[in-house]
Amino acid sequence: MEFSSHFKGLEQDIKDLVIASFTDSEGSDEGELIGELVRNVLSDTAPDDIQVFLARAGDELVGAAVFTRLTYPDDHRVVFLLSPMVVATRWQGKAVGQRLLTHALDSLREGGVDVAITYGDPAFYGKVGFKPLSQSIARPPLPLSQPEGWIGQSLTKEPLAALSGTSFCVAALNDPSFW
Repeated sequence: MEFSSHFKGLEQDIKDLVIASFTDSEGSDEGELIGELVRNVLSDTAPDDIQVFLARAGDELVGAAVFTRLTYPDDHRVVFLLSPMVVATRWQGKAVGQRLLTHALDSLREGGVDVAITYGDPAFYGKVGFKPLSQSIARPPLPLSQPEGWIGQSLTKEPLAALSGTSFCVAALNDPSFW
């Protein structure tokens, strides 16, 4: 398994992977919705506000983790939000996602990111250090439909203390249907 953070020129491959995987697990409507999200995130997000990590097996793209800046204007810490995360259906259950996320979180940590947050399955993401967050610790940018899925972790040696103030996500994620 090889990991990289170079995604330019691979936008369509990433979108295709997302559509196929989400269609297999959640149905075609969800596959198209998340595929369009990925297209918008990859094309419309400023370079300083996005980090993409890819997993490849030979020439095959088998996983992608897309992180975008989550801004807390009243807080000095650098926060990134994971959304979406995908592993090709035939590669699921083989620790590809865990390995990709471990690589991504290490890279973010080395790059000066203080906090990583996502909105997903606590059981899966807990395997790589994410823990449930109360909205008083980290206010989400929009109301959550499943508050138990709001999870995060400190990427520093310090425990995660409450983030100050309201938060703002990148434009592509600023849609209640994703929350």
